[in-house]
Amino acid sequence: MRGSGRWRWPEVAADAALALVLLGFGLLATGLAGDNQPGSTPVDAASRVLIAVAALALLFRRRAPIATLAVVTVTTSTYLVFGYPYGPILVAFLIAVYTVAVRLPVRPAALALGGAFVLLLAHVFWSEGPAPGWAGVLPASAWVVVPFAVGVVVRVNRETAARSRAEAARDRAEQARRQADEERLRIAQEVHDVVGHGLAAISMQAEIALHLLPKRPEQAETALTAISRTSREALDELRVTLGAVRQGAERGPVPGLARLPALRDRLAGAGLAVDLCVTGDARDLPAALDLTAYRVVQEALTNVLRHAGVANAEVRVDYRADEVTVEVTDEGTGVRRGGMDPVDDESGHGLAGMRERVAALGGRLAAGPRPGGGFRVYARLPVGPTT
Repeated sequence: MRGSGRWRWPEVAADAALALVLLGFGLLATGLAGDNQPGSTPVDAASRVLIAVAALALLFRRRAPIATLAVVTVTTSTYLVFGYPYGPILVAFLIAVYTVAVRLPVRPAALALGGAFVLLLAHVFWSEGPAPGWAGVLPASAWVVVPFAVGVVVRVNRETAARSRAEAARDRAEQARRQADEERLRIAQEVHDVVGHGLAAISMQAEIALHLLPKRPEQAETALTAISRTSREALDELRVTLGAVRQGAERGPVPGLARLPALRDRLAGAGLAVDLCVTGDARDLPAALDLTAYRVVQEALTNVLRHAGVANAEVRVDYRADEVTVEVTDEGTGVRRGGMDPVDDESGHGLAGMRERVAALGGRLAAGPRPGGGFRVYARLPVGPTT
């Protein structure tokens, strides 16, 4: 009845109602039961006291089930030894047995109920009324075994349900943790793509400005303006990306292939001319697929800008019935480390991030040197057919 040091009043009220109902029922019905049991001791004040004690003891059945069982067993056995008629007092005994079985582990409950059964057998052999003898052992055992079995079944079902709820709660917590980790990884990839591309473009534009400043300062102003525009666009995109982790933040539109012309113009200011070719019927794509295709192109062009050592690249986007393909090629030689182009370095985060994005959508990405020189990044992303 106590939880965190306080009474659980609903349980107290339920037990009080049960005790009062059994008390009233016992006092009223025991006399009627005696009328149908010739030879039993007539109901008197002593029998009514025993009935009242057995019923009122159930008030404490949740807080002290063993003590309640002991009191009810003693009063019931005394009642039966005096030869009073079988009646509602046995209901109080059945409830006390059930309470012990449902609230205690099986072993201590079985030991306690074994003692109660032995004490209850006293009336079978010694009674002021009719003593059933050995023939009464089986019915007396049923008064213990049946409520004990019911209590054990209820206890097992409750424990199973509690374990199921706990496992479900753990599963929900684990799923929430995985989703949070996946969301953090997605945002980290987004930040990597946005910041990496923006800084690469700004770095290239800054080098152009520094080169032009001593000789042609008026043209350096154009490069500085491009730096300002590129940094502002990168910050805006970064703000939209990080807004996803702020609850209630206003979400901006997710970048997609429709923004490739803006990306081309931005890279032109950094000194990289991009030839953009779109084939097939351009259409709206699922947001995750559209973003992934855009990021593949963005990351590939950023690597061209940083490593290829050329002033132009080519981007091809092909809309097909069941897939979209993007291809980025260049004719540069790049800066090599041990014979491997940096973009194809498996230890780098750029290529690994692209492959993870594409694979997560069921697609395939290929990246490597071209037979005639330069580098090629090619991604195929499946998409459902239009209806």
